Amino acid sequence: MDLTAKPVLNAVIYVENLYEGDLNLESVKAVDSIPWTDWFQTWLKSLRSDIAADGYEISLRLTGDRQIQTLNSEYRFLDQPTDVLAFAATENQMPLPADINEPLYLGDIIVSLDTSARQATEQNHSLIVELAWLTSHGLLHLLGWDHPDEVSLAQMLKQQSNLLELIEIK
Repeated sequence: MDLTAKPVLNAVIYVENLYEGDLNLESVKAVDSIPWTDWFQTWLKSLRSDIAADGYEISLRLTGDRQIQTLNSEYRFLDQPTDVLAFAATENQMPLPADINEPLYLGDIIVSLDTSARQATEQNHSLIVELAWLTSHGLLHLLGWDHPDEVSLAQMLKQQSNLLELIEIK
């Protein structure tokens, strides 16, 4: 009998839905039903080796194309909407104190529901699948993943697929 204490991971996800657009009622209900905290907790447990802390905080903002275009223009100098933006709170190589007792704030993920809905239709899958794909992508960016070339993009996309499998999304 193993009596070893298993470390518990605590993830606090702040979800802010600022969307003001034309999504249909069914899509709005689908977005409202997403178990964001469960998703992120599952993903962070599987990615613990990337960054070690007992707890994490993430801010997730759901918005539309107009607001994400403003942010994309301001921070990436691309005056166009995009699907997801991620703003990491810390550098991945930054050493953490060994006795950290509070959750580690990883950063902000911003997702355009307008672009997500269009991409879901183009890819012939549900809005929930698209949002899982985009938020997992944003999380990986918060953890220091990037895709400046085809090899690193392929590795990141494979990791995203693995994360979606963990929450039983194919």
